[in-house]
Amino acid sequence: MRVVIVGATGNVGTSILRALADEPLVDSVLGIARRRPHCEFDKTTWAAADVARDELAPHFRGADVVVHLAWAIQPSHDEEELRRVNVRGSERVFRAVADAGVPALVYASSVGVYSQGPKDRAVDESWPTGGIATSFYSRHKAETEGLLDRFEREVEGRRVVRLRPGLIFKREAATGIRRLFAGPLFPSPLVRGGRLPVVPDIPGLRFQAVHSLDVAEAYRRSIVGDARGAFNIAADPVLHPKLLAAEFGARLMPVPPKLARALTDATWRLHLQPTPSGWFDLAVGVPLLDCTRAHDVLGWEPRRTSVEALRELLRGLADGAGADTPPLSPRTTGPLRVRELLTGVGRSSDEV
Repeated sequence: MRVVIVGATGNVGTSILRALADEPLVDSVLGIARRRPHCEFDKTTWAAADVARDELAPHFRGADVVVHLAWAIQPSHDEEELRRVNVRGSERVFRAVADAGVPALVYASSVGVYSQGPKDRAVDESWPTGGIATSFYSRHKAETEGLLDRFEREVEGRRVVRLRPGLIFKREAATGIRRLFAGPLFPSPLVRGGRLPVVPDIPGLRFQAVHSLDVAEAYRRSIVGDARGAFNIAADPVLHPKLLAAEFGARLMPVPPKLARALTDATWRLHLQPTPSGWFDLAVGVPLLDCTRAHDVLGWEPRRTSVEALRELLRGLADGAGADTPPLSPRTTGPLRVRELLTGVGRSSDEV
């Protein structure tokens, strides 16, 4: 089996490469990324391509499965550029899969595709996928799944899988996640020892997380099996302020939702941090995920709890952990994060 992974150098992509290295049904993997990495993975060769500009079908020909992971979070102040990469880039991937005659497509969707939902019960994959209107990430995920619906209607004989995970953590992703969501001004000593000094007690803040290697296992099963359709992917327990305070030795600080959102918006507009307020709306708006279908159809079970995944990330944040790929490498920050500051908060550096 030949597998092509588009966006193979990020948090999830590097974990999938590790999972496929030990998979006997997979003979070779082509990792596609905008920037070639310096690291190597068993069975993997690399090709440089930009989903928004370059020809993709030649890379896909002869593949048994294409996995589409490529997605941009930054520049967070330029939604037009983000939509060009995320939505139009995904459309170009889907078209290339059809043109190249690839029989199976596995797409990286997200909990962010779902419309506002309950926090007191979990929902299955039939929940509406209209997204959260104030979040560019959520809007783009919803629009892209609409394009995938059209792909399935118009291109017969293709097996299509959509994975919709919660927040995805691992130690090696710490630098990349910090850069994307906290920015260069984040004080890493705050999370020394995998602890948190304060947790904001915001009503409605309940979310799910999962370890990147466990997500990769769901992808591996989707790649080598015959599954079709959408799958929610998350680990227990559901994370909320009281649990986080107890697990990480933090003090609870009551914060009204309107104040939390206003502070997020103000600091983003001032370029003090890269995360717009739509991410706050997403956190408090999306439903909790029922992962029964992944368990029953894929045979998937997470090996790590959500708390273990988050604890690993926090320790990585404290240590400045990363991996030797452009999205994850600490070299993207420069000494004292100078390169990040010079590039601009909320805009990724290409100088790796």
